Amino acid sequence: MTKSYAGGCACGAVRYEISAEPLAENHCQCRDCQKRSGTGHGSYLTFPRREDVTVTGGAKTWRVAGDSGADKIHAFCPTCGTPVYLTFAAMPDLFTIHAASLDDPGQFKPQMVTYGVRALPWDTVDPELRTFERMPG
Repeated sequence: MTKSYAGGCACGAVRYEISAEPLAENHCQCRDCQKRSGTGHGSYLTFPRREDVTVTGGAKTWRVAGDSGADKIHAFCPTCGTPVYLTFAAMPDLFTIHAASLDDPGQFKPQMVTYGVRALPWDTVDPELRTFERMPG
């Protein structure tokens, strides 16, 4: 049975609902995630099919090149500034949400850590999680 994942920004202007299971759930320690989160990593759920996602409200976007060189497209609320989701220019079907943007953040079950090569010594994550130096292929 497929769960539903719902959430959005802090002020409620941008919302999403996803009727699918995540493909991956991870903590990412790349520099982009560190800078954007203001801490040592970002936490995400990635879904395989954009068609399973409904977004309401007008998110603003900005692009940044990831370590692969391909653009990541970050979406945030223009009212409160909350980062809500991101997509990938090279893989347009994928849809990734910020774990803390979920209405029920307890739905997030991290499976791995990516970009462990960029880990900051003060950012300790679950040592039981499999850690990849970069994005697994």
